[in-house]
Amino acid sequence: MPHIGGANHSQLKKPMYQAIFQEFGLAKNEAIIYEILLIFGQNSVSFLAKQSKIHRRNIYDSLERLIEKGMVFEVISSKENLYEGVNPEKLREHIAEKSQMLEKVMPDLSKLFSHHKTQEQVYIYKGAQGAKNYMQDIIRTGEDVYCIGAKGGWLDERVKNFFPIFERHLKNSSITCWHLFDHEVREDLPEITKYIGENFKFLPKEFSTNCSVDIFGDRVNLLSNLNTGGFGEDFSFTVIVNAQMAEAFRTWFKLLYGLVK
Repeated sequence: MPHIGGANHSQLKKPMYQAIFQEFGLAKNEAIIYEILLIFGQNSVSFLAKQSKIHRRNIYDSLERLIEKGMVFEVISSKENLYEGVNPEKLREHIAEKSQMLEKVMPDLSKLFSHHKTQEQVYIYKGAQGAKNYMQDIIRTGEDVYCIGAKGGWLDERVKNFFPIFERHLKNSSITCWHLFDHEVREDLPEITKYIGENFKFLPKEFSTNCSVDIFGDRVNLLSNLNTGGFGEDFSFTVIVNAQMAEAFRTWFKLLYGLVK
């Protein structure tokens, strides 16, 4: 059966939005099928199998789940039933519905979390999602941030979608950021200073490293594999939750800040 949409077959050689659809809850095969239906319009299982290289049996399974999720509907035909993707605005509805569901149970979930939370713990955040978790911790804690050996990692390309949210929270809160930057940030990344206020200094050249220490609330964050303006390919955050240790690091920060010209 010929495709009904007006796009040509070459458009599928480069998937455009499948990764985004997966972020919104579609499985890999579901994302592929939904994108095909958006590009080519209403079509048959035969056409979907040909374009996607997915086995027909798996096509039927994915279509059934897409129909359950409200992303595809079936058109009954005397020859071969056809399938059509719904308006992508449906994704907005899914987000709104899930957000409402989460808001209803969040107070109870927070109580469960707080009930079992220990006062002292150590864990590791890894990669871009770990960086976002680290920034969310700063927002949730709501206390001043003290950074030793800072390099402007907040501007890393891999967290650029979350950074405006983080920056807005900083501006709308009473959080003050205090930075002791590595010396090279002064020349290589001067734009970072417009995001953090006036409380910053630059460490002497001989004290640059590829790590940094951030302190806020009852947390000490040890960041590794840092570059000016971002993180290395494989980076992590060692998070120490210990109120006494955090207070000690804050004291040492203030000593260093006073000594640096």
